[in-house]
Amino acid sequence: MISVLTPLPVLLPLLGAAAALLIGGRHPGTQRTLSILVLAAVLAVSVALLVLADSDGAASVSVGGWPVPLGIVLVVDRLSALMLVVAATVALGVLVFAVGQGAADGDEETPLSIFHPTFLVLIAGVANAFLAGDLFNLYVGFEILLTASYVLLTLGGSAPRIRAGITYIIVSLLSSLLFLAAIALVYGATGTVNLAQLAVRLQDLPDGTQLLLQSMLLIAFCIKAAVFPLSAWLPDSYPTAPAPVTAVFAGLLTKVGVYAVIRTQTLLFPGGALDHVLMWAALATMVVGILGAVAQTDIRRILSFTLVSHIGYMIFGISLASQAGLAGAIFYVVHHIAIQTTLFLVAGLVERQGGSTSVDRLGGLAMASPVLAILYFVPAMNLAGIPPFSGFIGKLGLMQAGVADGGWLPVVLVAGGAVTSLLTLLAISRVWNRAFWRPPAQAPEGDTSDAAAEDAGPEITPAEVAADAPGAADTDDVAEPGADEDADDLVGASSTPTSGGRQAARRAAWKRHTAVATASTPATDGLGDEQDQGRDRPLEPLPRVMVGATAAMVVVTVGLTVVAGPLYAVADRAAGDLLDRAPYISAVFGTEDPQ
Repeated sequence: MISVLTPLPVLLPLLGAAAALLIGGRHPGTQRTLSILVLAAVLAVSVALLVLADSDGAASVSVGGWPVPLGIVLVVDRLSALMLVVAATVALGVLVFAVGQGAADGDEETPLSIFHPTFLVLIAGVANAFLAGDLFNLYVGFEILLTASYVLLTLGGSAPRIRAGITYIIVSLLSSLLFLAAIALVYGATGTVNLAQLAVRLQDLPDGTQLLLQSMLLIAFCIKAAVFPLSAWLPDSYPTAPAPVTAVFAGLLTKVGVYAVIRTQTLLFPGGALDHVLMWAALATMVVGILGAVAQTDIRRILSFTLVSHIGYMIFGISLASQAGLAGAIFYVVHHIAIQTTLFLVAGLVERQGGSTSVDRLGGLAMASPVLAILYFVPAMNLAGIPPFSGFIGKLGLMQAGVADGGWLPVVLVAGGAVTSLLTLLAISRVWNRAFWRPPAQAPEGDTSDAAAEDAGPEITPAEVAADAPGAADTDDVAEPGADEDADDLVGASSTPTSGGRQAARRAAWKRHTAVATASTPATDGLGDEQDQGRDRPLEPLPRVMVGATAAMVVVTVGLTVVAGPLYAVADRAAGDLLDRAPYISAVFGTEDPQ
């Protein structure tokens, strides 16, 4: 049974992508339905694999019937099956959100004929990486998901997205080149790339050779996982993409890198030669990442920096090299995938409702959309680790493992983790206070438009930022006579390097945003020197499918707290298998000593 199910998380998305590509844009409803059904099937298969792996132990499949280790081997154990389940869950939620966005916007942000096949290919690459039984197949899985991510990141072809995509592609190619070079050296030194066989043969190499190979693999994986100081690319790459793309990137892509670190550190290099280096990297990742988040004013960039910061918690658990530490890291990976995906979906709804993700240009969202406020508040508190949410449980488990280790450096990391958690609470509370709780009238009128323009990219002027806000066209329709002329003056002023022109642009941009956030239409001269004479009008309701998908993901994050006991037990058993190594090796070769 398990031999039949194991290849399906890879094959189903690939076949679905081929079918979706053939359908193209001629039958959009069919393409949407097909994509959702494929991911629902992947989720069902992944749950079945987790149940079987947890009850019967690890198992492997030789694709094409080739003898091990000559052919491609797919291995499913508790860790890989658990990762498949959470990946399929968030992918399905993001896809439903994207379908709702496409239906509401006419697929302007996520072109239908391109998005769905590419998204399914991305999920196939993620699943292949989790199931890969040899280093080269792991490399192939990375390349599949990275190739798909290049397309998704640049959807729409805007200048900021292309610029961010170039940075992302260069960094990804660099890490892939380093990974490929490491694979070549591993094969040259051992004569194999099969993970189970490498677990035995690498131990016979000189210590210096082992350290070199381990360092190269770790650097490659830490770039993909955004571990400091190899994380500078992430905050500039993710926020520019459409909301569904950003959500799935934040949830899954860095965690594939974390998974690779877990697998190689426990299976291939169990001696702990670089554990102290990983501890310092974990501490720096937590602290530097969260300090970056505190300094931001854009919600997406805040979440991107918290994403980097909380990768440090996972690396902390891995570096402890104990069952308690690995169990905490695995649990936190599952928690963080769901939380980050949900928060980026919420950020997409905030942008849709308020016209921006800059907290300096938002206000009154809690009153304007109470449902949106709840959708933000619950996962945000979970991310900060407020009891009794799963974020608190995961952090508590990691800190207990650090204290139990007994060394001074793990205790320093425990303190760093506590400080990071408090600063995370500060960062997400500032978003709540400014964007949701603060009345729009109390927001500053100073440099808000310039700040938003800088977040969007240097090609976008303050006037263009204001014009992009939802309801800007409606505002023009009901403004006083002369507003069109003033708008033309505003465009000219925004490109004129005079303080008067910049001030006029700022004021007019903020008044347009206020009109959106307060559901009122200003009747001013466009320069902000007169009292608002607007009348109330209701905000357009958020699309139900997008809200429903986000609400479902919030329910999933709360569900992690409800099932935290059984889930942590599975993570603990998975950690025990990782440290033992025998279940994995036996699943591939049927013996604990392959040669």
